[in-house]
Amino acid sequence: MHPRTDHLIELALEEDAGLGDLTGRAIFPPTQASTAHIAAQQDLVLCGVDVAAAVFARVDPSLKVRRLAADGDRVGRGAQVLTLAGTTRSLLLAERTALNFLQHLSGVATLARRFADAVRGTGVRVVDTRKTTPGYRALEKYAVRCGGCHNHRGTLGEHILIKDNHIAAAGSIAKAMALARAAASHLARIEVEATTLAEVRAALRAGAEVILLDNMDPAGIRAAVRVIGGAALVEVSGGVTLATVRDYALPGVDVISVGALTHSAPAADLSLTVAAARR
Repeated sequence: MHPRTDHLIELALEEDAGLGDLTGRAIFPPTQASTAHIAAQQDLVLCGVDVAAAVFARVDPSLKVRRLAADGDRVGRGAQVLTLAGTTRSLLLAERTALNFLQHLSGVATLARRFADAVRGTGVRVVDTRKTTPGYRALEKYAVRCGGCHNHRGTLGEHILIKDNHIAAAGSIAKAMALARAAASHLARIEVEATTLAEVRAALRAGAEVILLDNMDPAGIRAAVRVIGGAALVEVSGGVTLATVRDYALPGVDVISVGALTHSAPAADLSLTVAAARR
């Protein structure tokens, strides 16, 4: 796991159980043991199994955790994905934190799978953005990959992308491109955002290797693709939904970036059930 994930687990457990579990301590003696399982309550793409297991291990290393499915698996409603055994107090103390990770990451992976399926056969990649939950970027981008989509840049330091505010502050696309090219490695591709055909032409004249067509409708994208004529890779972004993504996966488009993959994925429905105590 990414080192930041360990830190996130620590923060989440401190937030939820920093003072312990008052209810669990009140009801169960320290030695009482239980078994439990986590199951899907909907069809989903699983992600976060190892993170959930790590939460239980952090709470109590003696807990026995068995994985019944792996990240990236398509899981049907009712299927068990983890079984657990150990002290009742420990199982219940870890429950919410483990499920929070598992539900969120599986939600991202499930949505990503739906987007990937929607453009199947077009040759267009759907990618995420930097619109991620602060601190969770590595996990959320991993979940996107588990769902069958791809990652855009993970940090500002990975790729030069000249956007509208860079252009406004520099004075023009040409000036922003010249400054970026002078500072960039000879191996670096430079991407430029364009919202009009005039900006597309300016980006081409300036030597952009990738052009981001932002908030253009399909007709505008077709026109821009004709102008670009294969001289640059084409990314499409802005206003793309699951219902419309296929409409944007047009010939000549290479990539569609969708912030909703991470910032708007609904949590998947998974639950932990403790086996009833024998009377």
